[in-house]
Amino acid sequence: MAEPTLTDIFGTGATQDATSITIQKSSLPRLTASANNTSESLLTAILLKAQVSLSQTSFDANINQSIYVSAGFSSFTTRGVNNDFYRVDQLIFNLAKVDTGSIIDPDDY
Repeated sequence: MAEPTLTDIFGTGATQDATSITIQKSSLPRLTASANNTSESLLTAILLKAQVSLSQTSFDANINQSIYVSAGFSSFTTRGVNNDFYRVDQLIFNLAKVDTGSIIDPDDY
């Protein structure tokens, strides 16, 4: 199998050139697209989109896929002066490469 493409991971309409990447908000799951989405909401939607196509099942079946996203464990914590309860959800990104160094280098994936 081939390495996942830009549109495989980020959806129809995703493009890139030498200086930028464009991802259609309409391709991002659960995101209510607006002109003022927060950077955290956009990152969350991108991670959720990646989780769909970069599953461990596809990783196990495709030697050319180097990344898979899996769900972690939800937990709860308190924050702030009122000790408000917060749910903490995890998405775990797993990066696999031939062992050639100890740093994460985006160019290796």
